[in-house]
Amino acid sequence: MRLDGLDQFGQQAHAMITSAKSREAFDISKESKEFTEPFGSSGLGSSCLLALRLVESGARFVTVTNGGWDTHRDNWDALSTRQLPPLDESLSALFAGLETRGLLDSTVVYVTGEFGRTPKINTERNGRDHYPRNMFMLMAGGGVKGGQVLGESDEKGTMPKNDGFSPDDVAASFYDSLGINHEQEYHTTTGRPVMIVRQGNVIPELFG
Repeated sequence: MRLDGLDQFGQQAHAMITSAKSREAFDISKESKEFTEPFGSSGLGSSCLLALRLVESGARFVTVTNGGWDTHRDNWDALSTRQLPPLDESLSALFAGLETRGLLDSTVVYVTGEFGRTPKINTERNGRDHYPRNMFMLMAGGGVKGGQVLGESDEKGTMPKNDGFSPDDVAASFYDSLGINHEQEYHTTTGRPVMIVRQGNVIPELFG
């Protein structure tokens, strides 16, 4: 029975990927030069353009990955020359493109990493190491109130200045923006309770 289920799932995935609608969405050459130019020539820019086309074609959830942020060495050069320019370019083009196509109000964009980086430079390698106590994320579109910064770090960037927001708070807010009850409890086949977000509250200021 389980093999039959996996086989059916595989068939659905194959049909989805090979459908005419999917092929059309994945063909970013269909876009005009005027529309694609702001996305730049980076791989991230192409991915953001593709994500926009997938959303426009009816995809309900799209993930874009962007590696290279593990800046244990040469932090400044890595960020200033490789990481930040394409990120700024691609995200601004994505937001502008979603707005142009009338999709920004119905699409939640969530940008985050795993954790922050040490506020103190590692002088041995001129880098910044893993740091879970302070980080940031970005949310926009889909009912999120733009043009604001919520929370702040202390003067040395070591901890949140006040109470701050937990990753669970952010997750709860993201699910809430999608219309998903983050407090919903599910049960495994053995009866073990599993919650989407176990500890977290929606950040009301995000949706003012």
